[in-house]
Amino acid sequence: MLRNQYKHEEDQYLDMIRDILREGSLEEGRNGYTKSLFGGAMRFSLKNNTIPLLTTKKVAWKTCFRELMWFVRGQTDNKVLQKQKVKIWNVNASREFLDSRGLTHLEENDLGPVYGHQWRHFNAKYSTCHEDYTNKGVDQLGNIIKMLKDPSTRTSRRMVMSAWNPCQLDEMALPPCHVLTQFHVTNGKELSCSLYQRSCDIGLGVPFNIASYSFLTHLIAKHCDLVPKDFVYFMGNVHIYDDHFERLKDQALRTPYAFPTLKVLNKHDTIEEYSLDDIQLENYEYHPPIQMKMRG
Repeated sequence: MLRNQYKHEEDQYLDMIRDILREGSLEEGRNGYTKSLFGGAMRFSLKNNTIPLLTTKKVAWKTCFRELMWFVRGQTDNKVLQKQKVKIWNVNASREFLDSRGLTHLEENDLGPVYGHQWRHFNAKYSTCHEDYTNKGVDQLGNIIKMLKDPSTRTSRRMVMSAWNPCQLDEMALPPCHVLTQFHVTNGKELSCSLYQRSCDIGLGVPFNIASYSFLTHLIAKHCDLVPKDFVYFMGNVHIYDDHFERLKDQALRTPYAFPTLKVLNKHDTIEEYSLDDIQLENYEYHPPIQMKMRG
């Protein structure tokens, strides 16, 4: 069983940077050169309202939360994010990129049946980001929430949500990186979440993924009258892009601060209703930002 032996849990991340830079193989992939290793794991405690936002650089947590709620609401229109000043999908939503994927029938900023569609409408036939998919496909997230709210089913080992749908991969602007999530309850009330991610961009993606699924666990715990316990992160291909090497070497020299805490202030009737107004982040201390270019 994976147990965390680190004095500070962020050291798991910093050690992974060092391991990849020291031992990783140099590979040429779809979008450039990386150093990579295969297989990794981290565990973060969510107890006492802890939220594992990395502190050795500032994580844009509001952007992360807005993207998470876009997933939760089943949305696939990048314009929804752009209106909130979230730019992380812009490259993959461009006309040029969609055409490179053979998605000439989609309008610019329509990302196809990506994460949100699979979470809330798994395998529902996809036409455009503007269609109403209510009661179409399988609502994986909704079904998990129903099970968590019922004491007779919340100990199930079947609370699994998959974003990887082979039937629709070619319709997506980008096949999902974080592909499989499982929720688990211990002692009748403690909610944990595990994630398997096939492709892990250590510099930019991984800090967001840790934050996003930790936010999700805190939200669902509040929504289902549970308490957050752990986020467990299983990783497939872990890699660092060549133009991130020097910046991550510098980051690995920094000493982490204590993680901040998160309060979910309100409980809503549905999971889709939560927003930034419902959360309060406290005591987030961090080192200066580190600028890295995102690969499409």
